[in-house]
Amino acid sequence: MDFEKVIKERFAARKFKDQVIDDVLIEKILEAGNLAPTAKNIQPQKIYVVKSKEGFAKIDKVCPCRYHAPVCLIVASDKDLAWTKGDYSTYEMDACIVATHMMLEATNLGIDNIWIEMFDANLLQNEFNIPQNIKPICIIPLGYKEDDCKPSPMHAKRKTIKEIVEYR
Repeated sequence: MDFEKVIKERFAARKFKDQVIDDVLIEKILEAGNLAPTAKNIQPQKIYVVKSKEGFAKIDKVCPCRYHAPVCLIVASDKDLAWTKGDYSTYEMDACIVATHMMLEATNLGIDNIWIEMFDANLLQNEFNIPQNIKPICIIPLGYKEDDCKPSPMHAKRKTIKEIVEYR
C-alpha cells in the first residue's frame, strides 16, 4: 500500500472479527518494530505477542479494550537499557516509535489495530511475569475489523497545518 494511503486510512479499530492472522504477517509487523529508530540505536523495546486464551484472559483482566482481537502486542521498554541523560530517559519514546512502526505496517498489510494505554501496568507486569525494569507502554490489539467497524467521529477532525506549524 502507498504510505500516504496507510497514514490516511488507518484508524483505531474497536471491533474485530474472529479471524486468525497468519504468522508470516505477524512476523512482518514485528520486523517493522525491529527496524524502528531508537535513541543511540540501543533498542530497549521488548514486545510480547499474545495469542492464547490464557494470555487474553490476563489482558482482559487488566484492560477493558481488547475488543476481541485475535492477537495483542504488549509493547514495553527496558528502563535500565534505554539511553538516559541526567534524569531524562528515552524508554517511553523509543517504545512509542516502535509501536507506531508496527501499527503502520499492520495497516499496510491490511490488519487493523488500535493503540491502548488504558490498562493497569503493574497488574499487567504481574500477570505476565514481566521484570520490574521492563515497563509496559501500550497494548496493540491486531485483527481484521468487523464490517460495521467505523472510525470514531473525531478521527477525521484535524487542525490545519497553520495551527500546528510555525516557521522561524
